[in-house]
Amino acid sequence: MSTPQEELILRSQQGDREAGEQLITENAGLIWSVARRYFGRGVDPDDLYQLGCLGFLKAVEGYDLEFGTQFSTYAVPKIAGEIRRFLRDDGTIKVSRGLKEQSAAIKTARSRLTAKFGREPTVGEISREIGLTPEEIAVAETATAATESIQRESGEDGFTLENVLTDSDSEEKMVERIALKEAISKLPEREAMVVNLRYFHDLTQERVSKVLKVSQVQVSRIEKKALGHLREMMCDAL
Repeated sequence: MSTPQEELILRSQQGDREAGEQLITENAGLIWSVARRYFGRGVDPDDLYQLGCLGFLKAVEGYDLEFGTQFSTYAVPKIAGEIRRFLRDDGTIKVSRGLKEQSAAIKTARSRLTAKFGREPTVGEISREIGLTPEEIAVAETATAATESIQRESGEDGFTLENVLTDSDSEEKMVERIALKEAISKLPEREAMVVNLRYFHDLTQERVSKVLKVSQVQVSRIEKKALGHLREMMCDAL
């Protein structure tokens, strides 16, 4: 018989937004407990919590109800992993060779099982295939997930961050990308967070609104304002 939390997870996996929001509310203490591990690393505690919420939602999406692992056991590595990935991308944390090797094994198994089943395999199926626990899979996948390319299309208009850059040869493009990273760091805190979540962590405006606890309309306005600021700074820099 399913527990109330498992019922909420199932509803969330089926697209019930309110169930996902309720899960975050009920597990706020767990998310904060993980986020506190990373206090004092130059990132605002509220931002760490928001990143933890993102990892928590990813745990909800990937949790295998049939495998028998407690949800919290699977969620904690996902929460910590999302925060660590943000710190890693900022140069604070390095990924070990062991995690990279585990990640490669997971990707190979996922591809093999997808071809075998004709669908995306569950975490439990991957676990049985390669002998890693669901928690180890969560850690490896989150820690080694690649930062999204600024060339990835996002938003209703197929906008990419690279749209703020001019067309040029590779050497000039490298200079522009360095300037872009510096420009993002100069944005107001909320604008920088929206840009990072949207374009470097592959979140929709709807998901960002949940993480930041604001409306999707507000996220859209913040994003447009941030992109305007980036264009202005890039023009001045280049």
